[in-house]
Amino acid sequence: MLNPMDDRLDTRRVRYFMQVIDSGSVRGAAEVLGMDPSAVSRAIGVLEDDCGTRLLERRGRGVVPTDAGELLAGYVRRQHSQKQHLLAQLDSIQKVERGHIDIVAGEGFVEWLMRHSLRDFMASHPGITVDLSVGSTDGIVQHIVDERAHIGMLFQPPRDERLRSHHSHSQPIQTLVLDTHPLARIDRPLRLADLAPYPGATLHRSFGVRQHIEAAEVSEGVRLQTLLTTTSFSAVGHFVVAGLGYALSTRMSLPPHLDTSRVVALPMKNPLLSQGRVHVVSRHGRVLSPAAATLLRQIVADIGAPAPREG
Repeated sequence: MLNPMDDRLDTRRVRYFMQVIDSGSVRGAAEVLGMDPSAVSRAIGVLEDDCGTRLLERRGRGVVPTDAGELLAGYVRRQHSQKQHLLAQLDSIQKVERGHIDIVAGEGFVEWLMRHSLRDFMASHPGITVDLSVGSTDGIVQHIVDERAHIGMLFQPPRDERLRSHHSHSQPIQTLVLDTHPLARIDRPLRLADLAPYPGATLHRSFGVRQHIEAAEVSEGVRLQTLLTTTSFSAVGHFVVAGLGYALSTRMSLPPHLDTSRVVALPMKNPLLSQGRVHVVSRHGRVLSPAAATLLRQIVADIGAPAPREG
């Protein structure tokens, strides 16, 4: 029996509507679709008539979904997810052979994934395609909640009942500096006031690391100097290695291609900076495809395994 909603939703117009949301404007969607903007606009108008309500509203130079538009977008994403799950199950009843997995992770996890879980999984399952996106904490959460990604890896996500954490472990925020920096000569856990006289690098506010640092600043009544603000962990690492100053970050965020032999990680006194945790998450209540579930299990097993001893 057909869902009555399906009778009111033209597949083509819904596709245009979802592209407008993703692009943030009718013109941007038209460029992606290879169409005239007026044709896209007319199609959205017909879809709004079919639904009996406005689906988009202007915001600045672009458009955003109305409350009704958000409901429709959520419905479409759930339908798409269920369809993907059904097809994946039909394709892999006996064995995980085909499918597609979307992963979104913080930049600091990309090298680890490509050296461990993702490398091993793709070598063992050559018929499965993977899309690996890099994002901030807020962006990763949004991708998981909107079901645009199956698996997320991030630092300290906000409490959200829509997220399910499959693994977490402590990842303290430390002061990263060259061993010749004056801060490296202080023989005790650092206070933020110790950092205040020196220039530092930090991430944008959409990153969990930065959000923790700002909470610590408020608790200590200190405002740190920021010489470089960026969305790139790599840029933060280069800043430290070049001797330009310190960075409050996690050790694993340093890109492995940098020569960090002279970089030291100094502990912080503020307990807020030691409470951060790395999480592996998925959308709560979402049934993952067999391929995504297999990779998720592998990531959890690998990240929880003790690191091999060197030497």
